[in-house]
Amino acid sequence: MTTTAREDRKPGPHAGAPNIGPPITPPPKLRRRPGLVVAAVIITALGCLLGAWAWNATTSTEEVLAATNTIHRGEVISADDIQRIRISGDSALEPLPASAYDEIIGQRAALDISAGGLITTESTTNAPMPPEGQSIVGVSLTPAQVPALPMHGGDKVRIIVTPAANGDAPTGTPQFTEAEVVDTAMDETTGNTVVNVLVPYAEASVLAARAATGNVALTLDSGAE
Repeated sequence: MTTTAREDRKPGPHAGAPNIGPPITPPPKLRRRPGLVVAAVIITALGCLLGAWAWNATTSTEEVLAATNTIHRGEVISADDIQRIRISGDSALEPLPASAYDEIIGQRAALDISAGGLITTESTTNAPMPPEGQSIVGVSLTPAQVPALPMHGGDKVRIIVTPAANGDAPTGTPQFTEAEVVDTAMDETTGNTVVNVLVPYAEASVLAARAATGNVALTLDSGAE
């Protein structure tokens, strides 16, 4: 039995009815979680606090003075010896402010200051040199008369009387003068080292007369008392 094309096109029992899809499920209701809300508030507050701390740490710095090179006690401070740096404020530190730069130049170091060390009010002195009751004597020494070691302000030395050229060695204890180094310089004309030493006023003339003969030698002693 055959069917005709017309019969194939017969509408079904639901012909003409609208095409209804699956039923729409209503969206689930969001459940409030107080714990998450509190955690979000705490995290936000912590972020604000950390931001405020970071801002305060970067803005509470101050510009102070520090040593560019090592400065030994007794040395005159030059512009090349100090620099301006920024540090975080600390009540335990009392460095000189950068505004004191011009005042420090030309003063003497009252103690040894390491490179990078902060300059404080105790680091320098403008006390007159030599102090009252003392004198400074310059002693010119050849390389053979002075130790081949650097000497700095405050070093303890002895200037010892030596025999004249072709003279006999002394039989007793050589005469000497105890002194303290103020600073040293190189005499470019002679190549000698000029050591400026601090001695009591009463001994200055004797030492100067001995140094003028050239028959002296300098020994560097321990600074321990």
